This record gives sequence, C-alpha cells and structure tokens, in this order.
Amino acid sequence: MGLLKIKDLKCHYQTDICSVKAVDGISFDINEGEILGIVGESGSGKTTIALAIMKLLPENTTISGEVFYREHMISSLTETGMDKLRWKDIAIVFQNGLEVLNPVMKVGVQITEPMMKHLDISPDKACAKCADLFQTVNLDPKWMDSYPHQLSGGMRQRVLLAMALSCDPKLLIIDEVTSALDAFTRKEIRDLLVELQKKKGYTMLMISHDITFVSSVASKVAVMYSGKVVETGPVKDILLSPRHPYTRGLIHSTPDIFIYKDLWGIPGDVPTGVDFKGCPFSPRCTQKVKKCNEISPDLIPIPGGREIACHRGGIANLLKAKNLSYSYHLPDGQYLKAVDNVDLEVKEGEVLAIIGQTGSGKSTLAHILANVIRSDSGEVLFMDGNINKQNYGKNLNGIQIVFQDPFSSTSSRFTVLNAIKEPLDINKIGSKEDRLQMVKSALELVHLPAGDTFLSKFCGELSGGQRQRVAIARAMVMQPKLLIADEITSALDVSTSANVLRLLKSLQNRRGFAMIYISHNLYLTLKIADRIAVMDKGKIVETGNSHDVMSSPSNEYTKRLVNAKIPV
Repeated sequence: MGLLKIKDLKCHYQTDICSVKAVDGISFDINEGEILGIVGESGSGKTTIALAIMKLLPENTTISGEVFYREHMISSLTETGMDKLRWKDIAIVFQNGLEVLNPVMKVGVQITEPMMKHLDISPDKACAKCADLFQTVNLDPKWMDSYPHQLSGGMRQRVLLAMALSCDPKLLIIDEVTSALDAFTRKEIRDLLVELQKKKGYTMLMISHDITFVSSVASKVAVMYSGKVVETGPVKDILLSPRHPYTRGLIHSTPDIFIYKDLWGIPGDVPTGVDFKGCPFSPRCTQKVKKCNEISPDLIPIPGGREIACHRGGIANLLKAKNLSYSYHLPDGQYLKAVDNVDLEVKEGEVLAIIGQTGSGKSTLAHILANVIRSDSGEVLFMDGNINKQNYGKNLNGIQIVFQDPFSSTSSRFTVLNAIKEPLDINKIGSKEDRLQMVKSALELVHLPAGDTFLSKFCGELSGGQRQRVAIARAMVMQPKLLIADEITSALDVSTSANVLRLLKSLQNRRGFAMIYISHNLYLTLKIADRIAVMDKGKIVETGNSHDVMSSPSNEYTKRLVNAKIPV
C-alpha cells in the first residue's frame, strides 16, 4: 500500500535577484516498508523535498503540487494540522546535529519533549523510553544528561535518530546523516538503519549525495539533477548499468564503486535561474543533440522497472561492431585469423579498454574500427552509419586513432605544425588561419607550447613523450567523437607513460569523447577504463565493468591475466 505520494511538486526560492527552481515537478510514491533513496549533487533539490514534505520551507518559497500521506493530502494542512503528524507519523533526521540540537538543553530533555507532547505520557515514562531509545541506537543512556557539544559527531547523529524514533513514526526521512562522519561511524549508522528497518519495518526516504551509502540500504533509487528526477530504478540495476549520462558521471565519481580508477568529476556547473530551457543537463552532456537545448525531457518508463528523462533514451550507442573477422595471408600460403567473429559496442562518452597478450588481435581490431583496414566479414556502424561507406576519419567529430609507436606514426621530417595540420590540409577543413589556430588549440590541449619556436621544430628533435603528445594533438585537432589509442604508452618510460595516460584521460573527461584504449597492461587500463573487453586468439572472451573484471573474472584466460600479478 502506498504510504507517501508526491505529485508534481515544485518549490521555487524567491530572492531579490532571481527565482531558483530548487524542485521542478517531482512525482514519486513510497510503499509501506520500502526504502527509497534520492541521490544527486549538492544543490540538486534533495533536501528541499524533505522540507516540503514536513512543511518546513522558508516563507520565500513558492510551492505547488500535492503531498499525500496514507491517501490524505497533507500539503494543504494548516500548521496546527501538520504539527499533529510530525514526529508521530512522519519524522526527519537532519544532517547536522550542532545546528539542529538546542545547545543549551541536555539531549535527553530534547528527546523526551516530543514524546510527552505527542504520546501524552508522563516525564518518568518518557525518560524510560528515552533510555531504551539510546540503547536501540547504540548509545549508553548515561549520555542523556549531556549537552550536544559534549558528544562526537557520530553520537549526535544517533541522538537525532533516537529523537526521530521517539514517537514511533511510520515514515522516516533520513537527510544526509553520514555526510560529516568518518568511514567507521558511517558504517555503524548504516548498519543501525538496516537493523531498525528489519526489526520495525520502517518506511524510509533516504537523501544523500553518497550513492554508495544509499545503495547499501535502499532498494530503489531516484537520481536528481537541477530540481528534476532524471533516472529511477532498482539500486543494483542503476549501479551496474546507469542509463542517464548524469547517473554514470555520479557513479564514476564515487571511489567506493570504481576503486581502481582515478577520480574525475563531471565538468561544468548546474544551470541557475528560471530562464533556462531544454534539458538542464545538456550544458554538461557528452551526447546532446539540438532538441536537448530546446525542450526539457519527460521522465518516461523503460523496461526493467526503470524511468529515464533523456531525449536519446539514455546513454546512446556510438559504435557497434558485428561479426568482425580478419585473416592475414602468410608467406607459406597459410592464413592467420587475427580477428574471429568479434562483436563490440562503445557507448557515448565511455572508455572501453581492450586487453590481451601480444598477438591476441587487439591492434588489428583497432585498425578495423578506425577503417585503416577493411574486415573480411562483418560491419562497423558509427553513429548508425557504416564506416566502410562513410569515411569518418576525414571529418570533424568522427573517428581518430593514435598509433603505438610515436616515432613511426609521425614523420621525423615534418615540423610540429605540419604534422598536426596535415589532416586538416588533406581534408580541406577551414581556412589557412583557421587551421593554424586549430593546431595551436590542439597543442594547448596536450600541454605543449604553441609558439612559433615549437611549431617550427622537426618531430625528430622531440623526446618520446613530446612526440606522443604531438600524435595525440594530431588526432585531437579533428575533434573526434571516438578516439582509439593503440598501445600508446608501450614505447615510453614509466614516468612519461603515466603523464601521457593521465593527460589522455583528462582530455577525455573534459571533451566527453568516447575512447577505446588498447593495451596489454591490465593494471594500467584499470586507472581509466569504464569497461574492459578481454581478447584472446582473435576473440572477445569476456566483457564487463572494469571493477568486476578485475575482482571476479569469469573466463579462465582473464583469471590468468589477473593472477599474473605483473603486466602480461
């Protein structure tokens, strides 16, 4: 049975300068005994929802929409009517004990007050129940005689939880209860909430920017951005296969989920004010189309009990390879099958690593995907077009490849300017002045000088690291939607290799292009890859989330790579 129902809730804060759409048309239900998590960045509107349910928003807030509790509309109640519901039916646990708790009252007194008011019990019974509550939340009852400042952050959070539980509410709203706590205390609070839900069957609305914490307690999650819900679904499904680009960005920014990767946030900022049109995430999105800047998408159901607000139906496919095969003709008349019936997908804005031993077919596959060589069979679709019919390497926003050896991929007789400008010249892109500016911009991207002195240097005068950066700049000057990096650090020393790899990932994060990173070094790919495809004897033998492939490989060949302890 539905316990809480929110219908088209809008909360706009009015200031002297502008109106802020803190919550902009939110609707959801929470069934009895269910735990719903709401996650999102700071400022996405999560806490405003909690305050709107409790009718605790400031006077400068314009509110519309409906809130139902047990099928009774509570959003239209007077303050007196709402006061009867607070604590007894709906209680909230706030995030900052020092701000919420009265600094001049002992915590035991602050907990017994609502019990005496709403349960109409004597002070002695209230004190006895308070002592029981302290034990329930793993606090010694002796702390009832303490003031808030005498308690640690974790103890104050337990006091707030005991206060929320004091009148046996049916619905608990948990607002960022672990944001200021250390990892050990955070786990204790998490375990306590799980235990309380199992014993008492509480219905919970859990609000947090910590998606790991929410996912460990909630069964369903709603992802908020700029006052709107952009994705909902079962927690496990959201974590394993996020469908909205924003959800993917949150998950990839969470160290507890991708424990091997460097942290990269979502570039850009949340739009403010009331004049913004279109999808609010479009300024930061890597796959936006024209419609995204004009119309805000609706939250619509998709298979699997999920909902998503995206004009492209969620994270879109960028490249799809089907049944690819390729054989080399050997001098003795035999054929070597380098790529054997390979299927592969690359999503917009993701990093897919292809790993395997030398001779597994990785580079051959890369050359087929880049249209450097043509497969014997199968097809490659890029943005729904066949790469054999449309050469996407010749156009801006197409496919570019950076080859393994920087010394052979850029001619020593070329100047830096000519090496980077060559694809623009060949494909007649821009004017002479435009091309020069594009070269300089590409050099700045890869952290190389863009002055005349460096532009006039011959590639043969550069170090290995500089030369590889020039090769990356040559690819970046075409502003690719997909960059294929084929063993680009194998010829470099470890320090230069680390610098180049970090540069490449930084570019990918800022520019939002998708990348196929090919390597024989499993541990290196874990630093940047979202997904990993393992290749052996021309076949893809395993594909999965980079963390899952590393921690629990399913294929025997992958297990040998992981257990080798050193790069294969």
